[in-house]
Amino acid sequence: MSGTDRTVERVRGPRGLGGDGHETGASVPKLATGISGFDHVAMGGIPASRATVVAGQAGSAKTVFAGQFLAEGVRLGQAGVFVTLEEPAVDLRANLQTLGFSVPDWEAEGSWRFVDASPVVRAGGTVEPYSLDTLAAQVGHAVDQTGADRLVLDSLNAVLSLHEDVGVARQALRSLIASLRGMGLTVLLTVETPGDPGGTLSRYGIEEFVADSVVLLRNVREGTFRRRTLEVLKMRGAMHHKGDVPFTVVPGRGMVVLPVREPEQAANLGDERLTTGDAELDAMCGGGFFRGSCALVTGPTGTGKTLLATEFLSSGAENGERVVLFAFEETREQVLRNARGWGHDLEQHEREGRLLIQSLYPEVASLDDHLVEMKDVVSRFEPTRIVIDSLSALERLGSPTAYREFVIGITSFVKETGIASLVTASAPDLMAGASVTESHISGLIDVIILLRYAEVDSSVRRALTVLKMRGSRHDSAIREFTIDDTGLRLGDRFGDTGG
Repeated sequence: MSGTDRTVERVRGPRGLGGDGHETGASVPKLATGISGFDHVAMGGIPASRATVVAGQAGSAKTVFAGQFLAEGVRLGQAGVFVTLEEPAVDLRANLQTLGFSVPDWEAEGSWRFVDASPVVRAGGTVEPYSLDTLAAQVGHAVDQTGADRLVLDSLNAVLSLHEDVGVARQALRSLIASLRGMGLTVLLTVETPGDPGGTLSRYGIEEFVADSVVLLRNVREGTFRRRTLEVLKMRGAMHHKGDVPFTVVPGRGMVVLPVREPEQAANLGDERLTTGDAELDAMCGGGFFRGSCALVTGPTGTGKTLLATEFLSSGAENGERVVLFAFEETREQVLRNARGWGHDLEQHEREGRLLIQSLYPEVASLDDHLVEMKDVVSRFEPTRIVIDSLSALERLGSPTAYREFVIGITSFVKETGIASLVTASAPDLMAGASVTESHISGLIDVIILLRYAEVDSSVRRALTVLKMRGSRHDSAIREFTIDDTGLRLGDRFGDTGG
């Protein structure tokens, strides 16, 4: 079967924001890349039998992208040739194996071939004359031996830098790409840029004169971490999503792109309610939270956010549900100790396999790495409830934009999976209740519970309000509450609360 015949192993869908448009004639055929999330951004993958440039600075994962593209082809029965123009094949082989790609096995079976076409440097430091015609012949020989459909050239900088005349280099490259496409190959070329690839892709004008598609990879420092983002700059004859999308590289998996997907519900969840763990609060919420809803508990420090989260978790575990706690501010031991102080034996639920506690210090990973890890935990443990305590602990890890995308990413994910979730967020002002997180995700949140302090008769008391309950009536009164060794106890309505 030829490369063109096998282009249908891709993501299909109706024309629109979620489809690739091919079936309606609005897009050329595409090949799946195997990069989690990228084929959604590219609406099906990269165009088949065409040339795609992947450009970015050092450390932006260009080679990972290229290797993953070839690996997916092998999995789909499409052999691949990896032409290395800089890094030795032995190093590439070892590096790609850490991402879970069985390159030696694929080489042995003839579905993967390395071609080392690096310029030869003589003893005196001079470089032997390099011919792109010779490179095309080497590639043609490897393609004939493997029956390859996919080809990677990594990286073009080493060869193009040998040409002083930009016009000559561009014309030679155009001829090379035309020759490769004439073999029926889908070609992916990597280019290293000195700065932001959006402004300085290459001095040879590859993006304008050679490539049908251009993918930009960025690696920008934000706070104490570097943040990687991806952008499909152009895709001739095909639709794609616009704008920067975050991604990370996960050992054993490779690149994981994190687009915000269109909201979709996997199942009809109906009107089933879940208890919050407090009968009075259930009544205020019209009978409890809906299954699949996302609740935000916000308020200043010490108001009882973690207590409400603990009661929500414990009530689920007591009902035989599987529940997960992501604790970003306390260790597992602190979580268990505090719960015992409120009359909840979380350790027993943990022993019986109903509770999983993931205690993670925010600084151990980037926001995107945390998001991938949390999704993996949920997919493996398959809980019906999760708690994130607290989202605010992650704010300092990146820019406001990165934090907003993280918050939207995790809340969108749990809503799509139908899991009931409760997240906490801290308000900076002790006598107020609004938080930065609330402003970012209020549109995605189904329930908002506000905890705050109120000054009454020269004393400070705690107050609770259900600000929002989507799809249900709720009691919006301001209720006083206390905390004792049995947990949270809701009291009467406040009169004039003052602050």
